[in-house]
Amino acid sequence: MTEPIRFSFNGKMTVLDVEEDRMLLWVLRTELGLTGTKSGCGEGFCGSCTVLVDGKPERSCQLPMSDVAGKKIVTIEGLARDGKLHPVQTAFVEHDALQCGFCTPGMILSAFGLLLENPEPTRQQILDHMEDNLCRCGAHLRIVKAIETAAAEMRKGVRS
Repeated sequence: MTEPIRFSFNGKMTVLDVEEDRMLLWVLRTELGLTGTKSGCGEGFCGSCTVLVDGKPERSCQLPMSDVAGKKIVTIEGLARDGKLHPVQTAFVEHDALQCGFCTPGMILSAFGLLLENPEPTRQQILDHMEDNLCRCGAHLRIVKAIETAAAEMRKGVRS
């Protein structure tokens, strides 16, 4: 049975008639047609499905729609504004912090969540925070450097 669920989605109020136990990942990919959020392990371990929920990174493959009601959801598609990439996205591009790109949306949103909570993370705090986002391509060092660069840009007042 479906229920209307209201939430903010990438800055716009949204109401969807979906099953309350349907996972947000599948609503994003099927009902909303957005493929930036990836389905990886389906268990919440790899981080490829990470989105922001009220500014905090969450695994959308483990998040039922009933838990989304009244919350603010941001996906990778919601970071760029007016055709301009967010500083975290820009830093990932500048540092070539991706290879195949599969994990990248989750990495970027996890990094952004960290920087919202801690604008001046140490390298160890970045490593600890990003530890549960897996990258099979081995771009971890470039990812850490990208996060450090994005943090510096965001502290200068570049759009956060």
